[in-house]
Amino acid sequence: MIKHGLLFCLLLTLFPVTVSAHSPSTSYLFISEEHGNLQMRWDIALRDLEQAMGLDSNLDQNITWQELLDKQSAISAYAFSNLDLQQGDKACQLSQISNNGLQVEEHSDGSYAVLHIKPTCEEKQGELTLNYHLLFNDDPDHRGIILDQRGENNQQPFIASPENQLIKLDQPVSNFQNLWNFIKQGIWHILIGFDHILFIVTLMLPAVLYYKKSQWHAAKAFKPALFDLMKVITAFTVAHSITLSLATLELVMLPSRWVESAIALSVVLVAINNIKPLFTHSRWGVAFAFGLIHGFGFASVLGDLDLSAGSLFLSLLGFNLGVEVGQGLILLTLFPIAYLLRETLFYQHYLLKGGSLLISMLASFWLVQRVI
Repeated sequence: MIKHGLLFCLLLTLFPVTVSAHSPSTSYLFISEEHGNLQMRWDIALRDLEQAMGLDSNLDQNITWQELLDKQSAISAYAFSNLDLQQGDKACQLSQISNNGLQVEEHSDGSYAVLHIKPTCEEKQGELTLNYHLLFNDDPDHRGIILDQRGENNQQPFIASPENQLIKLDQPVSNFQNLWNFIKQGIWHILIGFDHILFIVTLMLPAVLYYKKSQWHAAKAFKPALFDLMKVITAFTVAHSITLSLATLELVMLPSRWVESAIALSVVLVAINNIKPLFTHSRWGVAFAFGLIHGFGFASVLGDLDLSAGSLFLSLLGFNLGVEVGQGLILLTLFPIAYLLRETLFYQHYLLKGGSLLISMLASFWLVQRVI
């Protein structure tokens, strides 16, 4: 018993209750042209600005309009210090359009500060190049999504990351490159989405077991166990692909707060089902039902872009493929280990039941946090 107790203590260290799942850090930079003059609109999440420079002056965890106004100049200075625009060989000067002032826009994942920018370039000809480095020092997971809307053609979006900070705007993104960019976005979205990862892991834990006479037993063969898991994951995939598409196309829209709360609740319920099973032979149906909810959560990255039909299709396809690849990487790593350990008391008692208990506690914390 002492040995098992030590193992359980080790398990506790793998699930720190202070972990907080959050939406991916993303900003949106729209570039347009009016009467031959460049214009830019930059949407930056308030939560990111709070992390980088502090907006909540009275520390009441509520950013007010007055607090934003007090920091308006500082916000502009911070943003402009992390974005360089060059036309030809000459740098362009960036200034905020005064008659628009600071604005706030609601995106699918929260409130964003909106900066309207007027670039002044000495050279009127030559290639436009952006150097984007907002938040990369504070948050390497941040991504800048840049949409060049000059002219009649809505080009494929560019994605700025710590590895890709220099964006050449006049070199159009090919369809293949756009597809690949959003495949990488989908993989990244899964790997930093701790709540989605825990949901997948919680679905996987009982896949190497079967429930009979009020007790879990080790699966007798690898192939049936893998087939059972594939049914569950396929149902989850089909479901979240449906709602990801519906939400991205703006055919069905749900408030982000409801969606994120429901995702946390789904993790709680699936974890509890591992401890006290209610659904053992139709887990694929549970995965499908909850997959519909998770699809709305995945849609936040694409839903705020004003893309043309062709660009949207490729971005949606690539992002969805990336999500599947990310899920596959997790399962390919963990499932063989789970199968090897399935007959041990450590797996059946401490990993399945103890791990699910800890996951349900953590997800309950997220649920309360998101609801209030």
